[in-house]
Amino acid sequence: MSRLPISEELIAEANARAADALEDEYASLGRKLERSGIAIDAIKDKVAGFSVAVPSWGAGRGGTRFAKFPIAGEPTTIHEKLEDCAVINQLSRLTPRVSPHFPWDKVSDYKALREEAASLGLGFDAVNSNTFQDQKDQAHSYSTGSLSSTIEATRQQAVEHNIECIEIGKQLGSTDLTVWVGDGTNFPGQQDLGRSLDRYLDAASQVYAALPDDWRMLLEHKMFEPAFYSTVISDWGSSILAAQELGPKAKCLVDLGHHAPNVNIEQIVARLHRFGKLGGFHFNDSKYGDDDLDSGSINPHQLFLVFNELVEAELAPRDGFKPSYMIDQSHNVTDPIESMLSSAEAIGSCYAKALLVDREALHLAQEANDTMMAFQALRRAYNVDVGPILAKARVEAGGAADVLGVYRESRWRDRKAQERKAVGLGAGIV
Repeated sequence: MSRLPISEELIAEANARAADALEDEYASLGRKLERSGIAIDAIKDKVAGFSVAVPSWGAGRGGTRFAKFPIAGEPTTIHEKLEDCAVINQLSRLTPRVSPHFPWDKVSDYKALREEAASLGLGFDAVNSNTFQDQKDQAHSYSTGSLSSTIEATRQQAVEHNIECIEIGKQLGSTDLTVWVGDGTNFPGQQDLGRSLDRYLDAASQVYAALPDDWRMLLEHKMFEPAFYSTVISDWGSSILAAQELGPKAKCLVDLGHHAPNVNIEQIVARLHRFGKLGGFHFNDSKYGDDDLDSGSINPHQLFLVFNELVEAELAPRDGFKPSYMIDQSHNVTDPIESMLSSAEAIGSCYAKALLVDREALHLAQEANDTMMAFQALRRAYNVDVGPILAKARVEAGGAADVLGVYRESRWRDRKAQERKAVGLGAGIV
C-alpha cells in the first residue's frame, strides 16, 4: 500500500495554478522544435523514461573538513532517509531508486526495509561498501588501507564486508556493488606502488568471485583524498585496467568530481564505452577540491557534454551497456531535499538537451571536418530551454510542475523538525 509523503491534493492544486502557463510554454516549444523536425512528445516520453538514483547519505547534511552544521528535521536513520528520498521522487518523478551505504544503513530485517521502500514508491539501486573508516567493535583498523592493506587480516576483513554488502543487496533487490576505497599513501616511499595494486587486485578478485551471475561490480576511482600522495585506484586508467583484470562483470564508475582540474570527462565516458566498461555515473560538480557540489551548479555545459556522449553510447550500445546513474553530493549549506530536487532537474535537463542534438548534422560536420558546424549542432541543443518538457513529464507522472515551490509549500522540513531527533554538532574531520 502506497503512503506517499506529500499531499497529492497539494500537488494537484499547485499544478492546476500552473497549468495554463505550462501548456502555453510547452506548445510554443513544440512548434519551435517541430520546425527542426523534432516531435516534442517523443522527447518528453524519453525524459519520462529516464531516471537517476539518489544516495541515502545525501538526504542528510554533509560537512567540510572543519565542521558540520546540521539542520532541524534532518534524517538520522535509514527509515527517515527513505521518507526524504520519497519526497524527492514524488515531486520530481526522476529518482525512483535509493542507493544505500553499509554499515551506515544496516537494519535487522532487509525484507521489511525493501517493503517499506516500496510503500514509499521507491526501489534500491547499487549497494555501497564502506572500508574507508573504522566502525565500532571492528577487529582491524583501515588506517593501513583496506583492500590493498599490507596486513592480510585487514584485507580479508574488507573482502568479507564487501561480500556482506552483496548478500544485503540480494535481499533489497539490487544488482550492483559499488566499491570505492580511500587506500593510498601520504608520503613518498610509504608503500610500494606496484605491490599495493597487486594486493588490491587479489582482494577485489575474492569479492568479484562472490558476485551472483546477474550482478556487476562498479569500481570507483578518485584522484586524491584521503590519500594525498598516491591513490590505488586514482584515475580511469587504473579503473579500466582493474576491471579488465577482474572480468566482464567488473565495470568502471565515473564520478564527475574525482578528476584532476580540466580533465576531459566526456572523453573518458566515450573511451570506457568503447571498451564495454562504462558501468555507472555519479553526478555532482566541482570547483576546486570539493568533489560533491550540486550537479550543474558550476559547469552545466560540461554536464551536457557528458550526456551528449552518454546519448551517443545509448544509440550505439556495446554489450552490457546499462549504466547506473546516481546523484552523489554533499549538502553543506542547503536543505538536502532542495539540492537533490534542483540537481535532478539539472541532470534531466541535460539529458533532454542531448536528445535534441541533430545527430545527422553533427556526424556529417564531423566527417567533413567542419568544426564550426559540428560545434553549432551541440550549441543549438544546449541553448534550448527544456524546462517545459521536464515539467510536463513530471505532471503527467503525478509530480509537481514547480518542485521547489510545492516542497516549500508543504513545509515538510518544518514538520519533520517537530518529529525527528535532533542531530548533534559535528566537529568535521580535521
